[in-house]
Amino acid sequence: MPVDVRVPVLGESVVEATVGAWLKHEGEAVEAGESLVQLETEKVNVDVAADQAGVLGKISRQEGETVHPGDVLAVMDDTASAEKKIDESPSVEMERPHASPVARRVAEEHGVDLGKVEGTGTGGRVTREDVERHLGTPAAAERPATTPSPAPPAALAERSETRRRMSRRRLTIAQRLLEAQRTAAMLTTFNEADMSAIMEIRARRREAFQRRHGVGLGFMSFFTRAVIGALQAFPALNSEIRGDEIVEKHYYDIGIAVGAEGGLVVPVVRDADRKSFAELEREIAQLAEKVRGNTLTLDDLRGGTFTITNGGVYGSLMSTPILSPPQVGILGMHKIQQRPIAVDGQVVIRPMMYLALTYDHRIVDGREAVQFLVRVKELVEDPTALLLDL
Repeated sequence: MPVDVRVPVLGESVVEATVGAWLKHEGEAVEAGESLVQLETEKVNVDVAADQAGVLGKISRQEGETVHPGDVLAVMDDTASAEKKIDESPSVEMERPHASPVARRVAEEHGVDLGKVEGTGTGGRVTREDVERHLGTPAAAERPATTPSPAPPAALAERSETRRRMSRRRLTIAQRLLEAQRTAAMLTTFNEADMSAIMEIRARRREAFQRRHGVGLGFMSFFTRAVIGALQAFPALNSEIRGDEIVEKHYYDIGIAVGAEGGLVVPVVRDADRKSFAELEREIAQLAEKVRGNTLTLDDLRGGTFTITNGGVYGSLMSTPILSPPQVGILGMHKIQQRPIAVDGQVVIRPMMYLALTYDHRIVDGREAVQFLVRVKELVEDPTALLLDL
């Protein structure tokens, strides 16, 4: 008997999603547990799988549509029902071309049979460009020989455009960036840190650390520990505003910003103050691998009391990071660059990094923000206090 394929519960605070790519076509056989369609949420993409083996029947929600938990996406027929329908139905109906909603609309407007259009999208999917190309192909052949169509000027032919739908994640990023700028009184203060001490420790202890813990010793664990030390000294940076109250948090869930194909994501290292260098490096590496493999869960992204972002991996020398509400602080790391500085009256070349702290001035005073960043700088330049468990 037919079974509805519904939008699952998407997780805490996620109330809608956008239908992404259908991974199966109408009339296609499906195994139990096999993914049918991908839903894009503001945090992660979610695959909806078949609860039972059978055949995918009618798809009721197309790519780009907004859906909510409980909405019907499609109907699954069990194998017996599907075989009966195939016997009773024209074979053409079970071979409906796999096409995007925009392609279908353009085809309907111009009376194009999608079955005759060659699809160049993923899995042979017919795109809008495929339909437009199909419309243009026969037109030249049907024109009278006496009235050839002039070729467009070269300059115009090169002025092409590509349009693509914004992903749910990109839409959410855009909305939250605007929200942060509209609701928070954001200011950024800068400092710089001499990275000599950390770089010397890493060079001296890297191999032993790798052998002992099975993970590399990077910069992020040092900065995570330095940020926690500064947050403990200046707890206003580990707070948030709820209504007319300031909520000061006595736990340290540190968000680590990671660049992904669909936009920046910020998985969270929970209780980071209780983790050793090795545990921090291992968890950060695992989260980064999840980002690359698109396997993050909603729980990986939930919460966070303070964020660290490293634009230096892309070559950024200085930037002003934007807050992730309701957090009131974010530390920006940047590219390490050899620069001349004065030390004890002498000009020397040192590996220097600019640091940026963006903070919400509604909670954090300028004095606290500057002192917080100075404390991070001190711990980075003289990391003895951070190294007790290294």
